[in-house]
This record gives sequence, C-alpha cells and structure tokens, in this order.
Amino acid sequence: MSKQHHHALSFAGLIITVGIIFGDIGTSPLYVLKAITNSEPVLINGHWVEQGKKITEQLILGALSCIFWTLTLQTTIKYVIVTLRADNKGEGGIFSLYTLVRRRKKWLVIPAMIGGAALLADGIITPPISVSSAIEGLAGVNNSIPILPLVVGVLIFIFVIQQFGTKFIGKAFGPVMVVWFLMLGVLGVYGLSSNLGVFKALNPYYAYDILTHYPQGFWLLGAVFLCTTGAEALYSDLGHCGRENIRVSWIFVKVMLVINYFGQGAFLLANHNNGYINEENPFYMMVPDWFKVPAIIIATLAAIVASQALISGSFTLINEAIRLNLWPRVRVNFPSDIKGQLYIPSVNWFLLIGCLGVVWFFGESANMEAAYGLSIVLAMISTSILLIFYMARKHWNPILRYSMIAVFFIIEGGFAVAQIEKFPEGGYVTISIATLLIGLMFIIFKSKIIRTSYLEFVKIKHYLPLLQKLSVDDQIPTYATHLVYLTSADKVDEVESKVFYSILEQQPKRAERYWFVHVQTTDEPYTMEYKVTKHDENDLIRIDFKLGFRIQPKLDTMFKQVVDEMVQAKEIEIKSRFACVYHHGDHIGDFRFVVIRKFLSNDNELPWFQKIIMNLYFFIKGLSLTEKNEFGLDPSSFVEEKFPYVLSKAAPLELKRTN
Repeated sequence: MSKQHHHALSFAGLIITVGIIFGDIGTSPLYVLKAITNSEPVLINGHWVEQGKKITEQLILGALSCIFWTLTLQTTIKYVIVTLRADNKGEGGIFSLYTLVRRRKKWLVIPAMIGGAALLADGIITPPISVSSAIEGLAGVNNSIPILPLVVGVLIFIFVIQQFGTKFIGKAFGPVMVVWFLMLGVLGVYGLSSNLGVFKALNPYYAYDILTHYPQGFWLLGAVFLCTTGAEALYSDLGHCGRENIRVSWIFVKVMLVINYFGQGAFLLANHNNGYINEENPFYMMVPDWFKVPAIIIATLAAIVASQALISGSFTLINEAIRLNLWPRVRVNFPSDIKGQLYIPSVNWFLLIGCLGVVWFFGESANMEAAYGLSIVLAMISTSILLIFYMARKHWNPILRYSMIAVFFIIEGGFAVAQIEKFPEGGYVTISIATLLIGLMFIIFKSKIIRTSYLEFVKIKHYLPLLQKLSVDDQIPTYATHLVYLTSADKVDEVESKVFYSILEQQPKRAERYWFVHVQTTDEPYTMEYKVTKHDENDLIRIDFKLGFRIQPKLDTMFKQVVDEMVQAKEIEIKSRFACVYHHGDHIGDFRFVVIRKFLSNDNELPWFQKIIMNLYFFIKGLSLTEKNEFGLDPSSFVEEKFPYVLSKAAPLELKRTN
C-alpha cells in the first residue's frame, strides 16, 4: 500500500499542521504572564507574605519585549528557519539531526542522548501544566468545581486516543486549534484596545532594561522561557506535516500569540497599574465574564492538542532511538496510512503514568511551573551543539554559522542559568527523569559497543563442505526444508561462530538449503532494498535487507517474497531433492527461522564496569520485545535457541587431582 502524506503545502496540510504541531507553544499564553507576575515573598510590617509582583510599566513592557524577541530569535530563526532545514529525508527531531552528523565526531552521541532524554522528560510535564492551566479557569466561575479529577480525566482521554493515530487527531484537532488561535487574537485585540502603548515593547531596549535594572529581573527569564518550550517538539514533528506547512502556518500562529501576549499586558497596565493581582491568571482576567465558560472549554481542548504535540514527538524520538541502538526494542505500530505517523504503546503508557504522577505530586499548575522548562533548555542546547556540525557539513559561511550559534548559545545559556533557580522548587523532578532516561540510553549504547568488541565471526567458506555433506546425509532426519538464521555480520562472507555451532555441533540440523538473513537499518527513513549473495548455488544463500528506520521489519513476509522472486527469475530451483510420494506440483517445503536468544554466561571475567553494563543490558533486554515480535516472525515458522553469551572467558581454575 502506497504511503499518503500531507508534506506538500496545502490548505488541508496547514489545518492538520496547526492541529498537530503548535499545541504546546500555542497554549503558552495560559501560563507565561501568570508565571512572570506570580507571587513572591514581600516584607510587610516585619512579616514575609506571598504577594504578586507589582504591575508596573517596566515589568510589563520588559516582559513583553523578552517574550517577543524570544519567539523571534529562538522559535522563528533557530527552529522555523534554520533547524527545519536539517531534515533527514523529511524527518526531524534531535535524533534525526544526530543521524546526519554522527560520522563527524563519535562524542556527538552524548548531546543526542541528553537532548532526547530531556525532551521525553518534558513530555511528562507539558500535558499536566497545559491541561491544569486551562481547567483551573473554572475556579473563577465556581469554586466548588473539582479541578483535579477533571485534569486526570482529560489526561487519560488524551493518551487513550493516541492509538488511533495523528491522522485522526489532526483532523479532529486542527479546526479546534484554528478556533483557539483566532480566539487568542480576538481577546488580544480586546485587551489592546485599552492601551496601544504596549507596542513600545517591540523595542529590544525594554528587554535589556528589565534584565539589568528590574530587581532580580534576570531570573524572570525562567518564566519567559515558557513561551518557547514547544519549539523542540515542533522540530520533532517535522515528519508528520512537512517543512513548508510548518513555516507558513507559523506566521499565523506567531501573530496570534504576540497579539494575545500584548493584549494581556495592555489589560494589566490599564486595570492594575501600580497594583497587585496576587495569583490570578492574566489570561482569564482579560476574558469578559459572559465568555469565560466558552473560553475555558476552548482552552481545555487546546491543552489537549498541546499534549498531543509532545506525545507524537516522543513517539518519533523513540522510534529513531531504537534504530540508533539508544533504546530497548519495543513494539512500534503504524495506525494510519499517512507517512511518518506511528504509535508506541509502551511509551504512551509510560508518559501517562508520569503525567498522573506529576498531577498527584504538584497538585496545581502554579507548582508545576517550577518543574517546567529546565529539562527542555538542555534539549535546545544539545540541538545547538549538533547544529554546529550540520552547518559545517552543509558548508555554511563560517562567519554566519558561528555568529548564529553564538547568539543561540547566549540566549539558551541565559535561560539555563535562570532555570537553575527552579531546581529545588521542582526542577529536580524533570531533571531526575531525564537522568534516568540518559542512563538507559547509555546502557543500550555502551552494551552494543562491548558486545561488538567481543563478538567472534568466522568465514563461511570454511564451513561450506560440512554444510554440503550435512544437507545430503540421510542418516540425519531433515530438520527443515529451508533453515534461516538471522545474522548481525556486516560482511557477506562472515557469520557469528555460534550460528555454525547451532547447525553442526549442538544438534546437527539437516536442511535442503541454509539461508543467512542480515538486516541493516539505514539513515534514510523509508528505504526498502535487498541484495542476494550465493555462497553455494544449492546449499547456502545470504540475503541482506536495507530497511529505513521508519520501516517495520516483517522478515517472515519479506523473506518469502524474496524467495518467490528468485524462483520466478529462475535464480534458484526450490523443489525438494528428497523423493516423497506426498509431494505434488511445485512443493517448496517449509521455512524454519532459528532465533538465538543470548543470555550472559557465568563463565565470564569482565572488567567491573563492563560487567555492570552487560548485566543491566540483559535485564532490560528481558523486558523488551523478543526477536520474534521485533522481526514479525510467524510463531509457527520459528524456533528459539538459548545460547550462553561468553564475552571473556574466565581463567582456568587451579584444580588439583588427588588419588
């Protein structure tokens, strides 16, 4: 079945893009100015009390200026204009970027792991804070409405519908987000009508002024940063909608966001100048009373879409991490026929459990703000590091690329320092999650290096005579007509020594023909190629599949299709060589895949660090997808053999024989 996609610029593509891509960054007006004007300890009559910041022109104009230039420099220039160029055959995300530059420096895997883990950790905090910020508006309508159960119910709904795919979600949520952004614009115009002077904030001087002259103004960057946290997810979702759809729709999205932010600022200056708003939300303060309930409903629907942007981006990240040997093998489903869309059940439920834990731990959105953003700024810094090498690979003008990277690092470095203040207040939650995920990626990656360094390969030609004798030795019962082994050997003339041990020594396995199958995952997402190597016309043939990292390997079906094509082309004669009265017509016999499942043998003497890594790897592997499910093998056509993994043999024991 041919893949359909919405990558070409079109009206339908723009609507779907708005529904899938901009949910996270689009709901930021719900909490950014709230975080900036949030309560702080103030000394009154000798006592410290929590009180919102005093609404002054310096605070509001400075905050709006910081927001505007963050959206311009960070989101528009870095991500929409520059980073979206770094696509891997239409796919985006930090792992796609790493794929493009990994051959330049081996250590680039480190920022790739940090960025990927940080983005996944942020996927646990984005849905709760977006949904909570929206639903908490009900408290201003009726204090008796139970907020927490509603938040939990909405979160469960978001993750349950993931299995239907982003095609369904994009069609359902695209119009919702268009309504949301139009509502942002209308409310922003309503707020601006009271004070058009806030457009002075377009002057970057006001951003400089608040950061340098406002009391503890620099630390406000921690709250300002919340306006651009969805930019990394925007890049991760590139494969869902395409670059041009994202860039064109961003024009509309950014205009609506800026109008709403400036409208909130104008409303605050017109109604609360030199006053305090305590912990009220400027967004809902600006909404007329008669429109509050509809606004809350639309905001809640938009928050659901905000969660979707991170979730679909997380699926993309994990799928690429699996192919890069940075994540355990897990089931990946493709719920629709649209190119680039997938669903990973284990990641979906992991994120749901994490989101519910965040809601339980923090309770309300004001507390979640402390945990929000600290991990994502690490992802952005990691992307900037990888961009240096991507720009060099594409031969960008050195002055241009170093100037741009310097600006990105200054901005992100400032955000990172400002976010440190949040660490003891809740930032440690997402950082702890990210650290655990980095550890998991490191174990998978490092174990691959260790296993490869100890793996023993043998030349196939040395064993061909034995295989030829075995295939016609009628003293040994036929094990299968066609015996198929999966091999990790990159060279076509080699195979793991344990394969021949399985065929010849463990229990001789007689077959008419032996096949070795090797799967290579390519950096391109949708490659589907194969190559045939005949080591012996009748006895041993190797098939090399080259599959893109977005292709689900169904080896059972693929292998039989290749064999059928070879028979049709008369490259091989598949008829049985054994006389049997039960064979009729073109009987081709049975196929038996042998999967060798390895376990770490006790007969190993490894350095302590390698021993820890390998023990952790095999523990994780025991919880992961089996080779049968990973490669789509028919349960009736495969057999699993357990084989001890001896990486480094222990020294012989000093046994003494006595009479």
